[in-house]
Amino acid sequence: MDMITIARPYAKAAFDFAVEKKAVDNWLTMLGFAAQVTQDPQVDDLINSNLNAEKMADVFLAICGEQLNEQGQNLIKVMAVNGRLSALPAVVQEFAVMKAELDRAVEADVVSATKLTKQQMAKIQASLQKRLDRKVKLNCSVDKKLMAGIIITAGDLVIDGSVRGRLSRLAETLQS
Repeated sequence: MDMITIARPYAKAAFDFAVEKKAVDNWLTMLGFAAQVTQDPQVDDLINSNLNAEKMADVFLAICGEQLNEQGQNLIKVMAVNGRLSALPAVVQEFAVMKAELDRAVEADVVSATKLTKQQMAKIQASLQKRLDRKVKLNCSVDKKLMAGIIITAGDLVIDGSVRGRLSRLAETLQS
C-alpha cells in the first residue's frame, strides 16, 4: 500500500475536524511541523524501531512540544498506535490538497446588455456560489449587442439569459 493511500484517511479526519473548528491554517502548520520532525534521522530511526507505540508517541510529542494542540497530539497518538507516523509527510501533502480545494475560487464572466448594479452582482454571486459550492469572483462586462439579459460563464457552465440567446433557441424550436 502506498503512503498516500495510508495517509488519506488521517488527512481527511484532520481536515474535517479543522474545517469544523475553523482552524485549517493552524492544522496545516501543526501537521507540517510534525512532518518535519519525522524527517530527522534520529526520529526516523525511532519510528522504525521496535519501541512500543505509547513510548514512541510520548517521545514524538515531547519533541514536538507546544507546536501541537490537544487534538494534534491525539492524531499523533492514533498514528503511532497504528504504526503510521512515517506517513505524516503524506498526510500533510493530502491535507494541503484538501485546503487548496476548499480555498479555490471560481471566476465567472458575466456579460450583460447594461451595467449591473451592486445588488444585481451580489445576487448573481450568491446564487452562483450556492450552485457551484465555491467562492465566486465575478468579472463583469457590457455587450450592447445582447439587447437585454445576461450571459454567465463559469468554467464549463454557461447560462445564457440574454434576449438574443432566447430568440435563437425559439428559432431552433420553430424550425424543428
